[in-house]
Amino acid sequence: MNNYIALILTFAASLGFLRIMDFIAHRGWMDSKTSRKVIHIGTGPLFVLCWLLFNDAPEARWLAALVPFSITVQFALIGLGVMKDEASVKAMSRTGDPKEILRGPLFYGIMFVALTIIFWKDSPVGIVALMMLCGGDGIADMIGRNVKSPKLSWSEKKSIAGSLGVFAGGWILSALVLFIYTQVGIFSAPFSSYLLPLVWIALGTTLVESLPLKDVDNITATVVAAVMGWLLL
Repeated sequence: MNNYIALILTFAASLGFLRIMDFIAHRGWMDSKTSRKVIHIGTGPLFVLCWLLFNDAPEARWLAALVPFSITVQFALIGLGVMKDEASVKAMSRTGDPKEILRGPLFYGIMFVALTIIFWKDSPVGIVALMMLCGGDGIADMIGRNVKSPKLSWSEKKSIAGSLGVFAGGWILSALVLFIYTQVGIFSAPFSSYLLPLVWIALGTTLVESLPLKDVDNITATVVAAVMGWLLL
């Protein structure tokens, strides 16, 4: 496909998903914590699967990176108060304070831009790191809030159930997307060769995510997943 058409379709899919979630949260059909995590989980796989629309021209990765870059700039402008978007604030903040978008959601977008440009479709490393970010951290919060379990001794705000959610969510989402990429022939290695390395990457991501680091786990856990992926994949 022509890369500019692929860019338009990727923008449409990504913004469409965000606007649907904004609408749902703004109408009160879903609480802000849940909508925030649904966005966190769903945006990544949707965006990475849209990479398949792009051809192998050198500019493809840069064009694709424009999508998270543009959305991240929008997040920054909303968080700084330059833009007013109550629906986005309600969907992506915990308390309704726009400044919250300058932390977790902004870091989330920065990771997407960086990993798209660095790894692209040339390597499974970026895909796995993004899926660990989306599936791991996103699912952890939802499970941690809804499943009662003991708290971690070194991180009083995080639980065993949440950590298991990081591991399972990151592993499953990574495996699912890699399966699709191997099936369409982007990666030549057999799908089974990825399964054990994903276990170790998910374990490393889980350990880092469990640390009592507020708001920066979108960076720390993703960087660790990328480094481990570079070593193991």
